[in-house]
Amino acid sequence: MRHALVVGAGIGGLTTALCLARVGWRVTLIEQAEALSEVGAGIQLTPNAMRVLDWLDVSISLDRVGHRPTGVVTRAWRSGREITTTSIVPSAAPTYLQIHRADLIDVLAHAAMNEAKIEIHLSETVESIEITASGASVATSNARLVEADVLIGADGIHSVVREALFDDESPRFTGHVAWRGLIDAENIGIDVPKKVVAWWGPQRHFVHYFVRGGRLINCVAVVEQKAWQSESWVERGDAQTLIDEFRAWHPLVRDLVAALDPSTCYRWGLFDRAPLERWGVDVATLVGDACHPTLPFLAQGGALAIEDGAVLAGCLANGEARSALRRYEALRQRRTARVQRASKRNGTIFHLRGIAALARNLAAQPLARRVLDSVFDYDAIKEGGLEGFRDGGNG
Repeated sequence: MRHALVVGAGIGGLTTALCLARVGWRVTLIEQAEALSEVGAGIQLTPNAMRVLDWLDVSISLDRVGHRPTGVVTRAWRSGREITTTSIVPSAAPTYLQIHRADLIDVLAHAAMNEAKIEIHLSETVESIEITASGASVATSNARLVEADVLIGADGIHSVVREALFDDESPRFTGHVAWRGLIDAENIGIDVPKKVVAWWGPQRHFVHYFVRGGRLINCVAVVEQKAWQSESWVERGDAQTLIDEFRAWHPLVRDLVAALDPSTCYRWGLFDRAPLERWGVDVATLVGDACHPTLPFLAQGGALAIEDGAVLAGCLANGEARSALRRYEALRQRRTARVQRASKRNGTIFHLRGIAALARNLAAQPLARRVLDSVFDYDAIKEGGLEGFRDGGNG
């Protein structure tokens, strides 16, 4: 049985391991954390991601802990006037879910731990990597040497696998700082729509949606800032500072910001990298933020990592490893680069002011529909040729 070593057990790493196991590979998964968990709040699982998760038989488990929105709406920052709207048609199977990141990791981790072909090692870091045309070996902090037919880096924007493969530039600060926090929806006393709502305004925007079956409201605020000095990728944020940032905004936004649980209020600088010309060397490659870190302004960072796992598994299901990895890159590079660019562009579009904002609002509805269709309609199962590997059920 062919053997894959996956470094990183986040959304991309777990999905990749599950997809590879589905097509017959044995997988060793190495994670530096002590437990399979996630720091963060909400994530949107759009239809392109849900196709893969349904194929993996975890969609119904996710549905139990997620929330189905009735639509996606953007509004003007002060007046609340609707700029764009997209309805989500109810269906028997979930096609669009809002979910807490920890709940997503829990479901994926449970599936991985119950898969005989997947072996998980926690509290273990990569010390050195050796790659040849025929295999890869990794020495770990636990004095183990792991040898595999392929090596897959799923270890995020600061990937050690990427660093071993390419001597490229460090991630760059984008001039945006994101805040996130949670609200107890059952005790808020505010009428909040059951939709994904994004408020666009000068030099900042605000997004809110439900998670945990509607019991929590996830809020994300993005504010422009000249520099980011913190060594931590995420740190506690002062709730009063965030209240001050949105003091002039619509009453609903102000009420939501004021209702945030201070213990869940964090902020972090947003960093990115330019699209890579190549993703791997010999029998090593990358998935997710390790190769295409994506800003959150199109809600596609996690979805792209999920897509990667499916297409990669499809390519490796048949054929020699090196050529399969190059095919995977060729299939994914254009798609991921396009979404990266669109996400970065949205960081400017959302924050326009004055006449530019008025012009944006007039053109936003048809443009938004085209962009969302191109993102949501992508089928990683078909792209990877996975239709013949036991259709995903509603598990």
